[in-house]
Amino acid sequence: MEARRDVYQAIADPTRRAIINMIATQPQNVNAIAEKFDVTRQAISLHIKILNDCGLLAVKKQGRDRVCEARLEQLSEVSAFVDQYRQHWESKLDSLEKYLAKLKQERHGEQH
Repeated sequence: MEARRDVYQAIADPTRRAIINMIATQPQNVNAIAEKFDVTRQAISLHIKILNDCGLLAVKKQGRDRVCEARLEQLSEVSAFVDQYRQHWESKLDSLEKYLAKLKQERHGEQH
């Protein structure tokens, strides 16, 4: 059995991120998606397969059409990962801000 693709790998590609953005608010036909890109239909199909494999979208048949629907729950994993580093950097920036304020205060005190 093939391992499920990694969500990070999927969103690393700008075309796949653009596809996610296109379908995030409304499901779209595969052909409609393909028309928006200056690459082959086959290339778009591969991108859609990768997004489907990692669970970021689902492809449903509606008559003769294949419609892509966003499944963005998987992005919560990415969000949680990024958030832990956002908190780290916010804390570093807060420390820097306090240090700079202290330096400014010390310099201001020296001038008088």
